[in-house]
Amino acid sequence: MKKIAALLLALTLSLSLAACGGAKEPSNAPVNGSPAPAPADKTNAGAAQATAYPLTLKDTTGTEVKLTKAPQRIVSTSTAETEILFALGLGDRIVGVSDFDNYPAEATSKPKMGGVSAPNVEAILAANPDLVITGISIKDDALAKLRSLNLPLYKFEPKSVDDILNNIAIIGQLTDRQKEAAALADKMKKEVDKVKTAVSGLKPEQKKKVYIEFSPGWTVGKGEFMDELITLAGGINIASDTKGYNKINEEKIIQDNPDVIFYTTGAKDKAGTTLDQIILQRNGWDKINAIQNKRLIAVDQDLLSRPGPRISQGLISIAKGIYPDLIKE
Repeated sequence: MKKIAALLLALTLSLSLAACGGAKEPSNAPVNGSPAPAPADKTNAGAAQATAYPLTLKDTTGTEVKLTKAPQRIVSTSTAETEILFALGLGDRIVGVSDFDNYPAEATSKPKMGGVSAPNVEAILAANPDLVITGISIKDDALAKLRSLNLPLYKFEPKSVDDILNNIAIIGQLTDRQKEAAALADKMKKEVDKVKTAVSGLKPEQKKKVYIEFSPGWTVGKGEFMDELITLAGGINIASDTKGYNKINEEKIIQDNPDVIFYTTGAKDKAGTTLDQIILQRNGWDKINAIQNKRLIAVDQDLLSRPGPRISQGLISIAKGIYPDLIKE
């Protein structure tokens, strides 16, 4: 948790995220927190599909969540989990979303419950939910305030693609949509496997060095799903000698000399300079292979930063950016 305050401050520099319609808070932007949840009991697609209630599960924090029946009024304060709910066909049960939910289109018409890091407690109470779902961006004090409402609340904090798939299974279990969750996870696994197969023949010396900047001056190291996307795509993350989300060292990146640089669309600094222009204007970066070979590649902010049902599409985007000749759609 040491870097939460610094990371949230850095993330607010990317004010006009394209997918957030000019919002001044990052959409489900990642922050460090407590460990990922222990895997749920996994069953194959042909196993029992109905949830038995009453149901008690432990969330990421180890807190028990008890449901007496399938929830009918769900509030989601996290964009990734909102996407999962809609993907499972639960749009009619959603009575509140964060201010930054923009996908699918139906999410934009749902009542707004405030930010992803500090939701509006009064709005949530007024929505009268029987399940509240929150995610990786919520601050500890905001989470404690939500806990004080004594509503069924499940916190997610995925650190890997497997965690994301597991979260889909958990939401399916909580909402009695296990069949739909299994089908969605199966589709995503096939997309992941497609990428893994495409890059499986790469020799170590053929693998490209990759640098990713998701917010001005910030990159990601080991232990986070963005780093895993680079690895699954057959790349070598030049920040893999660090852990979590980190301020960049411009000189070190020049020395590491990445072959490909990814930046997120919509990210800007306080002056309104876009992230690609910030990168191109840095002293000495014109000598980096990625810049010289025009391998500065935009990736959709939401596909990259939201650990939800589109993360496998984000993986495909990363893989195509690194190895365009290997990834065919």
